[in-house]
Amino acid sequence: MPEAPSLLKQWTDFYVIIGSSAGALTGLQFVVIALIAEIEDAGMSEVRAFATPTIVHFCVVLLISSIASAPWPAEWNAAFSLVICGVVGIVYALRVVSHARRQSGYAPDVGDWVWYMTFPPSAYALLLIGGLLLFRPPQTALFLVAAAALALLFNGIHNAWDSVTYIAINQAHAKGNA
Repeated sequence: MPEAPSLLKQWTDFYVIIGSSAGALTGLQFVVIALIAEIEDAGMSEVRAFATPTIVHFCVVLLISSIASAPWPAEWNAAFSLVICGVVGIVYALRVVSHARRQSGYAPDVGDWVWYMTFPPSAYALLLIGGLLLFRPPQTALFLVAAAALALLFNGIHNAWDSVTYIAINQAHAKGNA
């Protein structure tokens, strides 16, 4: 059975692709923030609960890609780094839920709770499990880490799209009512 560092090398193209995507999408999310800034009633609580996490998720995908592509001397180095990312991600995601409950500028519906509050902690838990399993024979663990990275990437894409469409529709309604 190949060692984790050599198995990680087999994943390099995958992580280059999703890491590059996450980096580019992070830049596009700045456009979303600029649009949000134009809305008079958007406050920092809403940004902290709905916009900032999208940037964080994209950045974590970029971080996972960096960790998985680094020339580690031993698999435990990558495993430890991914475990830390998973733990910190879970804590962060739970803080986002707290922010979402406290903000009053937007009433999240069921879909919002799933995409913004349930899906990310699940992806971070998957990352944590994948990182922990890297301490054992790593084949399955590498697929779990990849699934977590893709889940965060797709979650960020969905949430950025959700934000842009919400803003566009509200702007159109505001102009129509003015």
